[in-house]
Amino acid sequence: MASKFGLAGGIPERRVRPIWDAIDSRQFKNALKQSTALLAKYPNSPYALALKALVLERMGKFDESLSVSLQAKDLLYQNDSTLMDDLTLSTLQIVFQRLDRLDLATSCYEYACGKYPNNMDHMMGLFNCYVREYSFVKQQQTAIKMYKHAGEERFLLWAVCSIQLQVLCGNGGEKLLLLAEGLLKKHVASHSLHEPEALIVYISILEQQSKYGDALEILSGTLGSLLVIEVDKLRIQGRLLARQGDYTAAAQIYKKILELSPDDWECFLHYLGCLLEDDSSWCNAASNDPIHPQKSVDCKFSHLTDEVFNSRISDASTSVKKLQADTSVNLIRCPYLANLEIERRKLLYGKNNDDELLEAVLEYFLSFGHLACFTSDVEDFLLVLSLDKKTKLLERLKSSSTSHSKESIKELGRFITLKKIQELIGNTYKLPVDELERSAVQMSEMYCKSLPLSKDLDPQESIHGEELLSMASNVLVQLFWRTSNYGYFMEAIMVLEFGLTVRRHAWQYKVLLVHLYSHLGALPLAYEWYKALDAKNILMETVSHHILPQMLVSSLWVESNNLLRDYLRFMDDHLRESADLTFLAYRHRNYSKVIEFVQFKERLQRSSQYLVARVESSILQLKQNADNIEEEESVLENLKCGAHFLELSNEIGSKSVTFNEDWQSRPWWTPTPDKNYLLGPFAGISYCPKENLMKEREANILGVVERKSLLPRLIYLSIQTVSACVKENFEVNGSICDPKVSSELKYLLDRYAKMLGFSLRDAVEVVSGVSSGLNSSEAFGADMVGWLNFAVFLNAWNLSSHEVVLPDVNGCRPSTWQVVNTLLKKCILEVRSMESLVCYPRLDLSVLVQLVTEPLAWHTLVMQSCVRSSLPSGKKKKKSGSADHSTSPLSHDIRGSVQSTSGVVEEVAKWLGHHIKKSEDEKLDAIFSSLEANDRGEGPGQVFRLLGTLISSLNEAELGDRISQAMKSWSPVDVARKFVAGQRAGLSAFFRICDSKIKSLQALKQQMAQV
Repeated sequence: MASKFGLAGGIPERRVRPIWDAIDSRQFKNALKQSTALLAKYPNSPYALALKALVLERMGKFDESLSVSLQAKDLLYQNDSTLMDDLTLSTLQIVFQRLDRLDLATSCYEYACGKYPNNMDHMMGLFNCYVREYSFVKQQQTAIKMYKHAGEERFLLWAVCSIQLQVLCGNGGEKLLLLAEGLLKKHVASHSLHEPEALIVYISILEQQSKYGDALEILSGTLGSLLVIEVDKLRIQGRLLARQGDYTAAAQIYKKILELSPDDWECFLHYLGCLLEDDSSWCNAASNDPIHPQKSVDCKFSHLTDEVFNSRISDASTSVKKLQADTSVNLIRCPYLANLEIERRKLLYGKNNDDELLEAVLEYFLSFGHLACFTSDVEDFLLVLSLDKKTKLLERLKSSSTSHSKESIKELGRFITLKKIQELIGNTYKLPVDELERSAVQMSEMYCKSLPLSKDLDPQESIHGEELLSMASNVLVQLFWRTSNYGYFMEAIMVLEFGLTVRRHAWQYKVLLVHLYSHLGALPLAYEWYKALDAKNILMETVSHHILPQMLVSSLWVESNNLLRDYLRFMDDHLRESADLTFLAYRHRNYSKVIEFVQFKERLQRSSQYLVARVESSILQLKQNADNIEEEESVLENLKCGAHFLELSNEIGSKSVTFNEDWQSRPWWTPTPDKNYLLGPFAGISYCPKENLMKEREANILGVVERKSLLPRLIYLSIQTVSACVKENFEVNGSICDPKVSSELKYLLDRYAKMLGFSLRDAVEVVSGVSSGLNSSEAFGADMVGWLNFAVFLNAWNLSSHEVVLPDVNGCRPSTWQVVNTLLKKCILEVRSMESLVCYPRLDLSVLVQLVTEPLAWHTLVMQSCVRSSLPSGKKKKKSGSADHSTSPLSHDIRGSVQSTSGVVEEVAKWLGHHIKKSEDEKLDAIFSSLEANDRGEGPGQVFRLLGTLISSLNEAELGDRISQAMKSWSPVDVARKFVAGQRAGLSAFFRICDSKIKSLQALKQQMAQV
């Protein structure tokens, strides 16, 4: 950049360089001082103004920066004699981009290109602007202009990539691909191609049009020599032949690739697919989800006769045997896995060769059973076997393992593999309790015995046998679910805490503890372990599902706000700055990355979690300010009165969203945030393939977001409705409130009711039935919070419409106020009255928190609006005919609601205070007594005692100083205290919320006394 300083409006470089040096060293005050002095000397220099704007932006003075930038822009436009150099434009572009005003940067470059149409720097700057705006059509037009002017191959490819983006990510039809093909064909005829990436783009354009023959012809011609790596060229050739339907030629190509690269598993699958004339792998590749890849490839070979199938499979087996012979010195996995795939295809074809598949798995185990990847390698092949065959396989693997040569690390690896296979088979729920206990003890003991193998490892390296404690924890959770014995659950926590004492970097332990502590109501502790994962950047998108759903329904508002803020900041920053990577890919002529970066940005932009976070962030603000109606109205004003989220709710049905969460890292007992087996009765489950629940999850989340998107608008309309109606009711009897507000509220209530699965009329009957005692709260199903929200907004609407007619109860017709009061009291106290928090909280505390912080909070807002509107308005005279406010039916209803709601919250606060004040010693006694075995030495605590014995008799010479010191520092009492403190912190946060609401309701009572 220094070489261009002299061209910046004629300003000498020596005057500009110190400003850039100050900016680079973050000495912004000094930079501002120097830029102001420069501007005083060159008041008509757009570059001097642009520099000052940049400094102001870096200092956080965004309004001033925008004002100065606009001055520089106007100066560029007004003065024809002004030198319009690229440095001035690029500096302005930086400022406008950081101010989120890309439109202004684009207009500057458009003006410059209009004024100097042949300036390549300006055109490249304009192309960069269009890249940032994702204006694919304008990118194409600008790139074509540059190509016509300079004749460079790269500009043509910029245009072709822009066309591809129109087809893949925009609204462009596939006919545009003909234009791209024509441009490339014309360029090849006159100039040929000179870059490998250019050839790959040309082939992809033809492939997208299914012109495989043309692509093959180009690849085999002189242009094919651009691909210097033979295997890369063969892969493209094999794919084109297969998609063309020439399976015989494609099989020969893939066979040749396997000879050159015998450990290429994907290539073998393509080879076998070609032999069996099965195009599944190519069809699946087109729709493959990189986040949730398909577990196994579907097979299509029913069209083959037995003779042809046998012949082709025989050819595949012969090739595999040759590969095994050629690689016998240096064992690689692909040729052995290939045997398994061949046997799997035979079984799917109907050959009933279960035993041969078992033999192939056994052979693979003998060679590679010690590897950590063994279980994931064979998982797909076990899916086609019956449970009896899987059990038989496990027994054979166990017997072969005992006779295998003993080498410490390999022996440990095979032991872990056997346990993983048993977990994968999913039949541990059938094993007797004592056998499961022995299994947990055995795995923990093996972990302890293997610790000396890791004494010389770096602290950040994985310990040998690290998976054993995770699996032992899973077994203990299984025992807890089966027996309802709380001790097993606490033992699982102790085991994982012990593992983290030995090695603090074991992320699997942290993830499990996040879920275990969440389940026991110690969410602050779960949050601490989640923070210890140190999830940053894109990991925030893929792993925050471990904690975010629990936090959103908790009382930890500050922590939840931090989570949402950090996540939304990352997403917004990435979506704003991802175009930098795209333009960098253009500049470096890596055109395949251009497509990849844009598609990745679009995937993130359509993220379901991003959608949820945006909605929940606003709802959290509404919860936090619900005790003060003025602050709530300020939040609603910033949210445009909920109008934006109403539009979002309207668009949900047509939205295509992506699910980027890494479900595979979740525990088996909570495979998705919507599913927790431990909350229900014991069922025969110990392993759950996550993909089985994905469709259900994807269907549910859009419905939840659609309904929650209505909340801000419903709250706003409820406040407006009751405010207007109370004023008119007290001042002019019989007046009617604004019909538009009431009509919109009714429309949204009708939508809300349909989302609950009922018509508006039927939904009214449901809440009335539960309120009157005709039905229990079970009529609300799993969405008690949603139903009570509906009841609150129904009451607000009925205040203006009086359309809701409730049935008589004991000869008296209740008002909707009474219905809401009864429902809140009934549901909240019903949930609160569940089991004690001393040991295992059967109570789902999150439901109680939601009931208090959502429907009760919205109802309090309605009451605040009523009271505020009914207060005397200073010097304003009462209208004639006005009655005594304190004796009106509405005033009576409001007083009753304030009194009832206050009583409910006080009951919850009293209950919370009781549990918070319980002594720590009492809770510690409950924890450790749950870990005591019975007279026969059975039950929970066996693994816990094993760890205690190990620590008391550890051999420092064997374990090494680091591991020995870590183990000595482990204290079960500290773990228990930390757990108790975590539970208490969660309850205390909820208590503070309740206390704030009690004070708000007391203030309402005082205000009512003035009415």
